[in-house]
Amino acid sequence: MIFSASDHVFMARALQLAAHGLFTTSPNPRVGCVIVNSGRIVGEGWHQRAGAPHAEVNALQAAGPAARGAIAYVTLEPCSHHGRTPPCAEALIQAGVVRVVSAMADPNPLVAGGGIDMLTLAGIQAEVGLMEQETRALNPGFISRMTRQRPWVRLKTASTLDGKTALSNGQSQWITGEAARADVQKLRARACAILTGSGTVLADNPRMNVRDFDIGRQPLRVIVDSALRTPANAAMLPALIACHRADPDARAALEQAGAEVIALPGAGSRVHLAALLTLLAQRGINELHVEAGAALNGALIAAGLVDEWVAYVAPMAVGDNAHGLFAQPPLTMLADAARFRITDVRQIGDDLRLTLLPK
Repeated sequence: MIFSASDHVFMARALQLAAHGLFTTSPNPRVGCVIVNSGRIVGEGWHQRAGAPHAEVNALQAAGPAARGAIAYVTLEPCSHHGRTPPCAEALIQAGVVRVVSAMADPNPLVAGGGIDMLTLAGIQAEVGLMEQETRALNPGFISRMTRQRPWVRLKTASTLDGKTALSNGQSQWITGEAARADVQKLRARACAILTGSGTVLADNPRMNVRDFDIGRQPLRVIVDSALRTPANAAMLPALIACHRADPDARAALEQAGAEVIALPGAGSRVHLAALLTLLAQRGINELHVEAGAALNGALIAAGLVDEWVAYVAPMAVGDNAHGLFAQPPLTMLADAARFRITDVRQIGDDLRLTLLPK
C-alpha cells in the first residue's frame, strides 16, 4: 500500500500524541489520533489512562462537526468491541469520517481486524500499515502480552567499564552518576511492574518505586524469592513475592505485611520464571522492568527471557574480585554465549547508556 507524504506527516503527529501516554496507559496501549479535513488538522487526541476515553474519541470531540468527511490517522486499529468504553470504530462511523489510516492492526484477539472490518462494511476507506515499526516500538509490552502471553522484559544494569556492579564488600552506591539514576526513573515510570530478587532486597532494601514522576500510579513490585527470605519490614512491601515453596510461617508474616505470596516451583529450588511471566501477563502487565543481582540476571538470560537490555556503564574500573553482572555456569565455547546487538548508544551525564536487543 502506498501512502503519501502528507499521510506520513499526520501519522508522525499521531505518534507524538501517543507518546504522551507513555507512563499512564497501563495496561492499555499508547495510542494517538489526528483528524484531518481538507489538509488541515481539526482534532487531536491520545489515550491517557485505562477507563478514560480512547484516542479516537478524544480527537473526534476536539474536531466536532469538522470530523464529517475527514480522514482519521490513528496509531492502532480502532477497537470494535465493548470494553470499559464503547467501540472506537463505531464512533468514527457515526462521526462521518471517510477514511481511516491505522499504523498497525490491533494484536488483541478481541479486535484483530474487527475494527477494520467494521469500518469497511460502513463504506469507509480503511488502510493499515503506515509507520508500523514506530508504533511497535512505542508498545512493545502490549504487543508482547497479546501475541506471546508474557510481558516485554527490560533488564536494566549499572556497571563499571570492567562489568562490575559492586565491590567485593558489597558497596555499590553509586557506580553511575545522578543523571543516569534519573534516567532510570523514566524506565521505571513506563513499566507496569518492577522485578528484583531477594538477594537485592536483603543487600540494599530498595523501594523500587517511581519517585521523580507523578504518573498517578506505582508499578507493581515483584520479588523472586525462592526460600521466602524477604523480611516482613522490607521497604518494597507490599509486593508480589514468587517463591519455590511457601513456608507457612514466613508466608503468614509476609502476607500480614501486605505481600501476596505465590508458589511457582521450577527446576531444583528455583522459581519457574516463565510461569511468573505468564502470571504477570494475565494480570495485565505489559512491560516488566528488571533491576536485580547477578543470580536473577543470569537466570533470565539463560532462560532466554530478556527482550531488551539497557546497560548503564560508568567510566571506572574496580578489578576482577568485584561482583559481576551475570551469574552463569562457565562456558567452554564462545558460540554458547548470549549475544546481543546494540540499537542505541548515548551519553547520560558522565556515563554511557547502551540499549541492546537479543540477536
